[in-house]
Amino acid sequence: MKWFRKRGRDYALLLLFSLSFNLYFLFLMQTSKMAYLLYLDLLLLVLWAITEGVAFLGYRQKERRKQLFLKEDELISDVLSTPEDKEVFVHDLTILERRIQDGFDAHCSLQDYVAKWCHELKIPLASALLMTEKITDTNVRISMRDQLERMNLQVNQMLQGCRLQSPLFDLQIRQVALSECVRASIRNNQFFLIREKFELDVTVDNDVIVYTDETWLTYILDQILSNAVKYAKTDEDAQGKQTERHIRIWCEHNGNMAALWIEDNGEGISECDIRRVFEKGYTGSNYHNGKYKSTGMGLYLAMQIAQKLEHELSVESVYGEYTRFCVVLHKKEREHMRHGTVT
Repeated sequence: MKWFRKRGRDYALLLLFSLSFNLYFLFLMQTSKMAYLLYLDLLLLVLWAITEGVAFLGYRQKERRKQLFLKEDELISDVLSTPEDKEVFVHDLTILERRIQDGFDAHCSLQDYVAKWCHELKIPLASALLMTEKITDTNVRISMRDQLERMNLQVNQMLQGCRLQSPLFDLQIRQVALSECVRASIRNNQFFLIREKFELDVTVDNDVIVYTDETWLTYILDQILSNAVKYAKTDEDAQGKQTERHIRIWCEHNGNMAALWIEDNGEGISECDIRRVFEKGYTGSNYHNGKYKSTGMGLYLAMQIAQKLEHELSVESVYGEYTRFCVVLHKKEREHMRHGTVT
């Protein structure tokens, strides 16, 4: 019985104490009044029986209550004032694990739904983009194309964000020409770059080979170029002169490392914001001059991907002058990448 196993040590100590006391009374105290000793032993036995009986009844009541709670699918450690039984913690751990698993399954289901929704939406979007070419009014065609391109960009970002958070997210690390990723990102943003009249200065040699995931590195570059478009200066400066918009992309490589630099001459990032641009949901203090509504997720996801790729992503800026991003990549295969996919 649990009660006796639980109190066995206490009983052994009590028996040892009683035996020692009786031996002391018999051999060391010179008296022949054994009745006193028997009376004292009986009195102590009665008191002990009453105390143990009350404690045992309380224990039985608590056990019955615990057994009822163990049949429920709720946490019981908060209900029981002093849970000491391992069964209580095993029960609560099982409930918590089940709740975590249910939440994880719901999260995965939602991700699957969003991913499918994005794929389904891309079909009518592509059709709509083709249909805009038939619009004869130039202003209407450009305005319609602008909104559709924004929708397409947001859908792609949502899809990539879903993949990033998926438990099946993996990275296919292999040799990639850095210039290919740069060109792919420019193609993804070419509509906005042309519309905003950006001048591009790209100096990335075709022979610069890095170890990365081409799709995800392109996504990081997409976020940087997208921000360059969003934070471009207005068409005219304070003196009424036409503003020239530039994006300069170049590569510096030395030994095992290659650094890809992307610089624009946009409105820049203020000193109070630059330390937080990679934080989740942070949109800055200038509110984009009311021109764009940002979610603050683009650079956050870019940083998360860069960390998974083991690339270094950083930014420096002078407000009102320029913003310069740097992505540092490895040119040689690392030891832990030689066995296939990195997850």
